[in-house]
Amino acid sequence: MTIQFNDETFRDDFTFRNSPKAIQRFPFPFHEDSYMYSVNLEPHLSTRPGSPFEFAFDVDEHYVAEMRDRAQVLADDPLRCQSLPHMTLAGWDLVEYIMEAKARDYPDLFELHKDGDRWRWINKPLGIDDTFTFLDESTLPYGPMEYITRQTQGDFALLDQRDDNLWMDAGMVTTQADWSLDFDIGMNFFEWHAPVPKANEMGIFVRALKFLLNLQQGAPVRRLNWTMTVNPLLDTSPENYHKWGTMKTGLTMDNIGEKQHLRVELQTLFRLPRSNAICFPIRAYLGSFNDLVSVPKWGRRLHRVIRDLPEELATYKGFIDNRPLMVEWLSQYDDGAPTSDGIFPDD
Repeated sequence: MTIQFNDETFRDDFTFRNSPKAIQRFPFPFHEDSYMYSVNLEPHLSTRPGSPFEFAFDVDEHYVAEMRDRAQVLADDPLRCQSLPHMTLAGWDLVEYIMEAKARDYPDLFELHKDGDRWRWINKPLGIDDTFTFLDESTLPYGPMEYITRQTQGDFALLDQRDDNLWMDAGMVTTQADWSLDFDIGMNFFEWHAPVPKANEMGIFVRALKFLLNLQQGAPVRRLNWTMTVNPLLDTSPENYHKWGTMKTGLTMDNIGEKQHLRVELQTLFRLPRSNAICFPIRAYLGSFNDLVSVPKWGRRLHRVIRDLPEELATYKGFIDNRPLMVEWLSQYDDGAPTSDGIFPDD
């Protein structure tokens, strides 16, 4: 497997770009021409070779640049990575899970060699070659969760299961869509989902929690979530709202195609064997409106979804003020033709 890694930025001059291949494999989140919030969990099985759903952890052309951006965020704000003391074992669980998965799925990029508790980890894209003792924190440059998530795209929350609930007790969160690990650390499942409109009224999260409490080892699940972002900015945290919030006011008919991005999160959940914690990776993908309308099916569908989205969801997703402009711009790519079922481009 050959991946050409991009030299790009997700801040300042925003040189991020998707190649034609990256556009075709973009995880477009709408399987029909309308949208209402739902859990949408499905087994995280290997499907559609070449897609983000092929492997446990997707590695793509943005990998090196995303890891460079994560390091910058952590240098500016170390509280984006936190782990309560009882979550250390879960961090080691995560080290093993990710290293084994990447070495298996991307053998040309990653290697894991085990000699009892003495492990050697080679990450070729990032130039890392480390030998350490499994379960001995003193042999790593960071805590175990921080060490491996500095090398893995997407945010990570580690959830402790107790008292018939899940608690966000550790995480690496540098690419979030307007929520704060520092605020949510130690919260339970219902507390950190409280901002979602009407979710409690519909009972979505009661059913979701019941499902997750029974999540079994070796049976991970996934779902897609989405929001909107002006400019290809990974770090849309509340802590930095003063930097990115004003970007929403600069959209015009002339620049919206380039600047407005659909931000899609591939969210997976899997049970960790030693700690019994649940790991919740949240991998963000960015696609500009120009990217998306290059796939005719997506251009038509995105127009219809945004046009008909309930107002409270548009507000929650953060683009209620720009929705008329989005709808007007997207309408030129909607000829009224029917769209096929599913999220993938038509062949």
